[in-house]
Amino acid sequence: MPKVLDHEGYRYFFFSNEGDPLKPAHIHVRKDRKIAKFWLEPDVSLAKTWGFQSRELNAIRNIVEDNQEMFKKRWYDYFG
Repeated sequence: MPKVLDHEGYRYFFFSNEGDPLKPAHIHVRKDRKIAKFWLEPDVSLAKTWGFQSRELNAIRNIVEDNQEMFKKRWYDYFG
């Protein structure tokens, strides 16, 4: 499970086994027992969430948008 970023207690990561065929580029975010998944392409969009409140998701989305290019680079560097 490659970790890409830790920010204010939130861990941004992807799973090393993302399925066959490979799913589109995305990032998972976890804090405590809460988790969310954001698609990175073509634009940042929320795919799923478990436990996060709307205000928290908005803050997370801002971090994902600010780091979208870095997350995509790490995704493609890892998966080829």
